[in-house]
Amino acid sequence: MKHLYETVAENILAHIEQGVYRSGERLPGIRRLSSQMNVSVSTALEAYRLLEDQGRIQARARSGYYVSTVHRLAITEPDISEPPTMPSRVTGQSLTRQILLAAKDPYQINLGSSVPSPAFLPTRVLQQATQKVVRLFEKRCFDTDELLGNQELRRQIAKRMVELNCSVSPDDIVITHGARDAVRLALMAVCKPGDVIAIESPTFYGLLQVIESCGMEALEIPTHPRDGVSIEALQLAIEQWPIKACLLISNYNNPLGSCMSDERKKNIVGLLEKNGIPLIEDDVYGDLGFGLKRPSVAKAWSQHGEVLYCSSFAKTLSPGLRVGWLVPGRHMKKVENLKYMLHQATPTLNQLIVAHLLEQGGYDRYLRQVRQDYAQSVARMVKAVSRFFPEGTKVTQPEGGFALWVELPEHVDAMELHRQASLEGIIIAPGPLFSATQKKYGNFIRLSCAVPWNDRLERALKKLGDMAGDLMAG
Repeated sequence: MKHLYETVAENILAHIEQGVYRSGERLPGIRRLSSQMNVSVSTALEAYRLLEDQGRIQARARSGYYVSTVHRLAITEPDISEPPTMPSRVTGQSLTRQILLAAKDPYQINLGSSVPSPAFLPTRVLQQATQKVVRLFEKRCFDTDELLGNQELRRQIAKRMVELNCSVSPDDIVITHGARDAVRLALMAVCKPGDVIAIESPTFYGLLQVIESCGMEALEIPTHPRDGVSIEALQLAIEQWPIKACLLISNYNNPLGSCMSDERKKNIVGLLEKNGIPLIEDDVYGDLGFGLKRPSVAKAWSQHGEVLYCSSFAKTLSPGLRVGWLVPGRHMKKVENLKYMLHQATPTLNQLIVAHLLEQGGYDRYLRQVRQDYAQSVARMVKAVSRFFPEGTKVTQPEGGFALWVELPEHVDAMELHRQASLEGIIIAPGPLFSATQKKYGNFIRLSCAVPWNDRLERALKKLGDMAGDLMAG
């Protein structure tokens, strides 16, 4: 049942979209809104907070609420992908490691990493939480915890999963060393070396590295930059190949930024469960949506426990904490055994810090602000690409996360652009990294928007666009 404040929020949003309130314009005060909508002051405040959480409005100290300045531009997006139609071994990931190493240089302008700049992370909040946790728990911070992970952290995660319509208890959750570790455990629990894994195309190179490390083969499935993986193509692939698992980023795919609708998630889960194929769902970006409501998860439609849900706090709180989690469904016992054999417990102090932030509300307060920050950063980057890059460039406009997928004119070699840009102190991620064999997406690049906006960054984007134009001409 819809809450009254949600109805009020929808009415305000409708007024914004109809142009009653324009971008950057001040909205009615709380008491005035309460009178206009004939609701209580607390309901009006909750409506504004909901819209603020989703980045549609902004609160300014001692001034009130304003319409967010973020809006979509009339720019052409890339078409649905056309990957190879046969499974292949994952190769060439050593190049990925070289690029990631270069991105660590503090003097570079790092547009190539999927790790947020510290400017987008709650470093002050983390410092305070760490000090408080050490005072509260003392020696326990440095002792080993349970094999499945800290009980309080699992309880807090379970509460959030229940809000996503997933019937999950703390005992159904395994804490891991980040999402990549969760994906590795999930793959090892349901597959063996040599098995074929269906993946989106393009997909995050980190997932390709996990598939490679497990000795498995990847089958790339056509994926739309807005709607996600093609269900029709996935069904055809299931009929043609012995697919043993499907690995998808359900919300705000990296690098595309695609987000599957509820209906598509339900249909994909139904298709896979009908064919006895486990779905490994990576949802690391789900909390970073710009919309009115957090997107759903595919696991909510699982009837037989065949969705293994993976996530982490690396893209939100801190990549350095290395705290992720896995909900393995009916594969729990296998995952538990694998964790015991591979690395046993996850660092206790990091788990206690995250549990504290979840319990005290610090995590959600941080999300309210950072969603707006990312929405603005993505909009600025899209605008800069449209201004500075060659005619014919296409770019995604994601509604969450912080990655842009840019399709350059056909004759622009992304690998050569990466090489030239790195000589100018600009790091980008060339498109071939996002394909299993690195033979696709030769004229694509991924840009990270999780970098502070300043004049130096704007000049770098103009330089990058000029270099792309020169490559096109030459």
